[in-house]
Amino acid sequence: MDVFSNLMMGFGIAASPYTLMLAVIGAFIGTIVGLLPGLGPSNGVALLIPISFSMGLDAISALVLLTSVYYGAMYGGRISSILLNIPGDEPAMMTTLDGYPMARKGQASEALVVSGVASFVGAIVATILLMFLAPMLARVAYRFGPAEYFALYMLAFCTLGGMGSNNQAKSALAAAIGLGLAMIGMDQTTGMPRFTFGQLHLMDGIDFLVAIVGLFAVAEVFFFIESHGKNSAIGVKLSKVLVPWRMLRQTFGAMLRGTGIGFVAGVLPGAGASLGSFLAYMAEKSVARDKSSFGKGNPKGVAAPEAGNNAAAGGALVPMLTLGVPGSGTTAVLLALLLTLNITPGPLLFAERPEVVWSLIASLLIANVVLLLMNVPMVRIFVLILSVPAWVLLPGVTMVAFVGIFSLTGSSFDMMMMVGFGLLGYVMRKLDMPTVPVILGILLGNQMEDSLRRAMVLSNGDWTYLFSSPISIGLWTAAVIGFVAPLFLRRLLKKPPLPATAEGANED
Repeated sequence: MDVFSNLMMGFGIAASPYTLMLAVIGAFIGTIVGLLPGLGPSNGVALLIPISFSMGLDAISALVLLTSVYYGAMYGGRISSILLNIPGDEPAMMTTLDGYPMARKGQASEALVVSGVASFVGAIVATILLMFLAPMLARVAYRFGPAEYFALYMLAFCTLGGMGSNNQAKSALAAAIGLGLAMIGMDQTTGMPRFTFGQLHLMDGIDFLVAIVGLFAVAEVFFFIESHGKNSAIGVKLSKVLVPWRMLRQTFGAMLRGTGIGFVAGVLPGAGASLGSFLAYMAEKSVARDKSSFGKGNPKGVAAPEAGNNAAAGGALVPMLTLGVPGSGTTAVLLALLLTLNITPGPLLFAERPEVVWSLIASLLIANVVLLLMNVPMVRIFVLILSVPAWVLLPGVTMVAFVGIFSLTGSSFDMMMMVGFGLLGYVMRKLDMPTVPVILGILLGNQMEDSLRRAMVLSNGDWTYLFSSPISIGLWTAAVIGFVAPLFLRRLLKKPPLPATAEGANED
């Protein structure tokens, strides 16, 4: 009964006209961010964080806006996957396998409707599971001490870096860079400056919003200039959009199976929506009677991965809210937002700030309904936005990044630092190094250091205290497995090649 009474409280806050307006705006912007190839949910949320602060939004309003952007981007990624064979973001990649062949067979509108409904089923079921699972996990987290939290942070670094990169050494190096950046500023224990080089701007440490916008958005601009800057408008065609009821009934089972698999993948720190959509697609193909039809325009091959990646997005919020450990790159950005709002995710969040948690969950449910209503009848509008040429898009993204950061900090030093992080992100992407561990290091570095220090004080310097409880031993074991397992799983989970494009769309 607590869940339902808390949910009613959340709806009482989230259903206000102002909050509903923010949910609609966030869902619309998120869908645009998702459908434009290359941007993705992490970049979209990172860009809008400083904008939301400059608008003077309170904690709940900012959370509603940005989580609506997050869910909207997960919906939008499928549109360019189906119509152009270019995934809007990585989790939408599996949708291209059958979505684009359906479009080439003249079933583009059917594929868009099926994928939109599958996204809704995946996201809404995951949000309902989040309602019941998150409070249970929060109660378990009450047993965590400094040793358990230190092991938990290690688990986050090992799994998020391990699954998000093709090279474990590069992931470890990226995490080390992030932890090193987190050490800049005043030492919380001694009050002495560390690695500030006499710069007053660095006394408070690295502002993680500056780092996030630089590493995600500005780096994307550099990368986009290099790879897409000379492109002209994108041409797309779409027939009349009708709801294919029969096809929806046939694919409903695939949606539910994809949802279950995607949610589990999302809850696991580091697994994320990409693995959720991939596993959902492969599982659906393995249980299908006509396996040869996959990759040639099977609607179940569209429904399963779309349900899987949207369910994973909801699942990734579970460890972020209950443990303060992000389950994906985008939830790492959302974690930065919470910390900036002086909201500390963790088991106490449900007891101390229930209005924030439950209004967030209620707004997610509302945003999903808005997204379903928006993504089926308004798909033509989103398709038109796909025609925006790169020379219009690039200055817009750059302007939003600079204006957002300057309005937030008012510091030219921070803007130069943002460009520096953009260059760092560009170089890291060129070297095939993941940038999420850097963000994670900046976000969690101080808390990780604090946990280690408290553990050493409690144990009088005995390092075996870090492995002294069953919970910490389990977390350390999971961390080692999460870091080592991808070395072997990559061979088993080798992604199938994308279907050939008609006009070389993927060559972009």
